[in-house]
Order: sequence, then C-alpha cells, then structure tokens
Amino acid sequence: MNKLLVTGSSGLIGSEVVTHFDALGWEVHGVDNNLRADFFGPAGDTEWNRRRLEATCRRFRHHPLDIRDRARVLECLETLRPDLVVHTAAQPSHDLAAKRPFDDFDVNAGGTLNLLEATRRFAPEAVFVHLSTNKVYGDSPNELPLRELEKRWDYARPEDFNGIRETQRIDRSKHSLFGASKVAADVMVQEYGRYFGMKTCCLRGGCLTGPNHSGVELHGFLSYLVKVNLTGGTYRVFGYKGKQVRDNIHSHDVARFIEEFARAPRCGEVYNLGGGRGNSCSILEAFDHVAALTGRAMRFEYVDQAREGDHICYISDLTKCRTHYPAWDITKSLATIFEETVAGWRRRLAE
Repeated sequence: MNKLLVTGSSGLIGSEVVTHFDALGWEVHGVDNNLRADFFGPAGDTEWNRRRLEATCRRFRHHPLDIRDRARVLECLETLRPDLVVHTAAQPSHDLAAKRPFDDFDVNAGGTLNLLEATRRFAPEAVFVHLSTNKVYGDSPNELPLRELEKRWDYARPEDFNGIRETQRIDRSKHSLFGASKVAADVMVQEYGRYFGMKTCCLRGGCLTGPNHSGVELHGFLSYLVKVNLTGGTYRVFGYKGKQVRDNIHSHDVARFIEEFARAPRCGEVYNLGGGRGNSCSILEAFDHVAALTGRAMRFEYVDQAREGDHICYISDLTKCRTHYPAWDITKSLATIFEETVAGWRRRLAE
C-alpha cells in the first residue's frame, strides 16, 4: 500500500489531499498542530476539520507535530518513510508576517528545510510536493500593462491574456515578509530536486479555495467574503477600487494535480497552479456572485490603501501544467466554487 505524509492536514489543501488519497486507497498520515488558531484566533481554528477527517477517512492517522521541531520531524520521516510528501503547512498571511517575522520564517522556510532534509535522509525516493504561492513573484506582476474595466483590472497586451508564466522574475520586487519566506522555501525545494536529484515540485498557487476553508480576513479571500455576507458583516476592501483580480482554484483540482505529478514526477519543477482566466474574478465581481446566491447585497467599506506588495491583477497561466500533465485540467468552475462555498458556510454556521 502506498504511504502519504501531508503537512497542514487540517487546512484547506491538506484536508483535500487527505480525502483524495484516502479514497484512492493510500495509507495517509497527517501532520497538523493547529497553529492557524494561534495565528488567527478562534476563527482560524481547524480542529473541526481534523475531526471530520478522522470520522470520514478510512486510513487516516493524525500526528500533532510542529514542523519547526527538527528532531521530531526527522523522527517522523524515519518512522514513516512515505512514498509521497505533500507539504501544505504554512504561515499564510502578509500582514501577520510583519507582526511575527520569526514565526513566519521559522514555519515557512525552516519547516520546509526540516521536511526536505528528513525526506532526503529517510525517504530519498519519495515524491515531494510543496504548496508554494504566487507571492514568490512579489509585486513584479504589477509591472505588466493593465487596462481598467468597469469592475476589474485586466491585462492590456494580447500576449499577457493567459496570465502569469513561470518565467516571471521572483527578485527585485516587494514581496512582504511572508512572500520572502515562501521564496526561501520555494528555492530550497527546487534545489533539493536539482542538487540531490529528488523528485520535487513547487506549486505556486493562485487563490486556493473551497468549502473546507477556515477563511479569515488576513487569509482566505473567497471563503472569508462568503462568511461575511452570510453573517451580515462588513467586508473591508483594501485599495485598487475593489477591481483587483484573482484566479480561483478549487482544492479538489489542486489534489488532482498532485496525483498526476506523483504518477510521473520530475526534479525541481515549478508550476503556476490557479484557476486560470476562466475562474478569475475581481472583488466587486465576487460581491455580485455571492449576492446572487444568498440574496444579500454585500456590505463593504473601502480602505484607500492597498496591502503591501499586493497584486492588482493576477491570473495563472496554466499552459505548463496542461502541457506536462495533459490528463489534468480545471474541473470546478467559478460558479461551482461559489455554490459549494456558500453551502459549506451555511452548514458550519448552522452547527
């Protein structure tokens, strides 16, 4: 039986990967110490998701391990010796990184190094998939010429229509401390692939989302937006007239790509993995989508100050993903993502 180790297993992507590979018959081990609750308070608590996994998955075992604990990470990999490591654990917020820079770097960079070296020592043939982020590009995507439409920004040049490619530069730009710590992790994952010949890849995610996201204001754009709408709260829009664009990918399609990469791995690869142009929307357009489903107009206030290093328009060019893995493509449309997220929050708010 194939064996999988997932870090951040109670989070959005981690839990989707657990469910996906459990259904495929894998033995699945999850690592998660619910640090998200420490980062974001009760709204970020993921214990509900851990309990859901333990109740619904047949071959899942949870390990409350802190990936900053190097000795325990080494011990874990020595004991388990998995065939596949999917590393989703992270400190994911720009704003929080500025307030807690040591925690941010120790989790994102140090934790990734701990896992890479433990894998090299005890499971060198394992496939290692790292959930990176499009924030490794910093604000360099903002240098592309843009045009302003009624409710969104968009690329002005035809050659940029499909979005940001993996050739976009990652230095000489403003990242936020979070983006910088993720760059360190991203480059290290590539280096373990290129230098040691390990089967590694970095998935530079766009807006990863889905019904099992514990979205908060500092992280989880669509999930948090839906929650605010359903609870009658007020959503704060930070700059760019609310026309900033994100491409949204359902966690299920992320798990499917990981499955494809694990079947035919490469060494030290990077992929921009988002929803692509078809699943892109601005904040103003997202307000319209959610209001159409809930019947509630979105209450919001505008803050005329964009977040540091924030992208104005970011759409992932999926050409490389589709070329390397032609059996994979987006299966969950933007409309489906909104429907599932609204339904998911309604269930959780009713509990």
